[in-house]
Amino acid sequence: MARVLRVARSSSLFSFGSRSYSTSAEASHASSSSHPFLSNGGSRKDVTKERNVQWVFLGCPGVGKGTYASRLSSLLGVPHIATGDLVREALSSSGPLSQQLSEIVNQGKLVSDEIIVNLLSKRLEAGEAKGESGFILDGFPRTMRQAEILGDVTDIDLVVNLKLPEEVLVDKCLGRRTCNQCGKGFNIAHINLKGENGKPGISMDPLLPPPQCMSKLVTRADDTEEVVKARLRIYNETSQPLEEYYRSKGKLMEFDLPGGIPESWPRLLEALRLDDYEEKQSAAA
Repeated sequence: MARVLRVARSSSLFSFGSRSYSTSAEASHASSSSHPFLSNGGSRKDVTKERNVQWVFLGCPGVGKGTYASRLSSLLGVPHIATGDLVREALSSSGPLSQQLSEIVNQGKLVSDEIIVNLLSKRLEAGEAKGESGFILDGFPRTMRQAEILGDVTDIDLVVNLKLPEEVLVDKCLGRRTCNQCGKGFNIAHINLKGENGKPGISMDPLLPPPQCMSKLVTRADDTEEVVKARLRIYNETSQPLEEYYRSKGKLMEFDLPGGIPESWPRLLEALRLDDYEEKQSAAA
């Protein structure tokens, strides 16, 4: 494999203990003195001065990794890097790699770990040259081997594992729609899962398109109930060792989404101790 970039260790935004942390709607209200993302003195660190984050977002297909990673990217001023986008960019370029990727995709094969890491290494190297202070990865790693390779490329500070019940994930995936004219994504699913056995219910409003897109919506060919459930099963099988790998390193934060963006976003910021930071940013805007 081609020589990969090792990003130099820098002071991360948060300090970590040796444990992993599970965060739900209730757990996000844990006392600040015991929270892992605070300095040793128990007070909030000034995130306006320390913005180096090297984070990974994990979660089943349809959970919303890209949505929350993108929002945090904008808030913290660091790039949101989705490996799927890197592959698509390479495909649209010219050169030997584009041809190689086209053959792989056309044959229905998976892009090798070596190619993905090579693309990611080049992206991190380019970002470092431009003065980027960190990154939020979305879609990589997905397996233990990829996590180990990533560990040779860069130092990950935090792994956020977003979670939703399978019933909700299936409904979200089946509700996905794309406008075949503007290319924007929407979701027509109206989710209202009742709470039971002590677990809270989950409600999510649909993300409907504007009138001009309504008649142009298309569904992904692989967004069928059978295919979606198969993808979730495969993901769960491969993700368990990956989660345990990061849990053993004290870098895994599991976050149970309490609902849609209006409910989940403020809770996620609170879990990451970034709620004050968003207020400061809004006040300065």
